[in-house]
Order: sequence, then structure tokens, then C-alpha cells
Amino acid sequence: MKKLALIAAAALITTPVMAADAVFGTWKTSKDDNGNYGHIQVDQCGPKICGKLVKSFNSDGSQGTQDNIGKNIIWDMANEGGGAYGGGKIWSPDRDKTYKSKMQLNGNTLGVKGCIAFICRDGGTWTRVN
Repeated sequence: MKKLALIAAAALITTPVMAADAVFGTWKTSKDDNGNYGHIQVDQCGPKICGKLVKSFNSDGSQGTQDNIGKNIIWDMANEGGGAYGGGKIWSPDRDKTYKSKMQLNGNTLGVKGCIAFICRDGGTWTRVN
């Protein structure tokens, strides 16, 4: 019995505990060039952070096209501390372009920015849905 307790304790000590990152959850994007927006589910993908489009909306709030549902919008993002995230990419469906991106978490808002070469774009401020 003592041996079993020691093995269990050792397993708890050596097993890495991955705490939920503050950025995890669902985020409403800023409106794109056409006034459309989406909900992005941000989660852990291996050692990095990723996000998939889970809902799409037209500019009037009605359900948008389902063509991009389930597609990666964010990938390879890393938590850099202090609410900063970087080193990842964000795909913009309205422009069909992928940007080297960074994000800044501030409570229930997420500032998004990205660049292709020397051309940078403000992805706006996303708001937490849940």
C-alpha cells in the first residue's frame, strides 16, 4: 500500500500540469472589409495556441457562409507573458491572406495585428464571447 502511494505521488510530481491559458475561449472578431465577423474558438494545439472559426455572421448579424467553419484562423501562437502572444499566424478569410501575427490580451479584449513582409494590418479588437 505504501509503495502504491509513493508511485502515485511520484506520478503527480512528474506529470506536467498544463493550466488553462487566459486567452482560451471563444472570441468575436472585428468586422472585416465586408462587415462580416466570426467567432473563433482559441485553444491549445500541442505546445502552441490555435483558433478555429466556429461561427460566421453577415454584417446584419444573420448566419454567414459555412464555407470556412472549422478552418484554422490562428496557429503556432505562443504565450510570451504579460498578455502578449506572438510568433504565430492568422488567416484573414476576407482577403485570403495569412499574416505573421501578434495578439495582446487585456481582460475580455484581444488586440490583433499582423504583417506580410513590411505591410502590416490592424486586425482590430476582438471581444470575448465566453
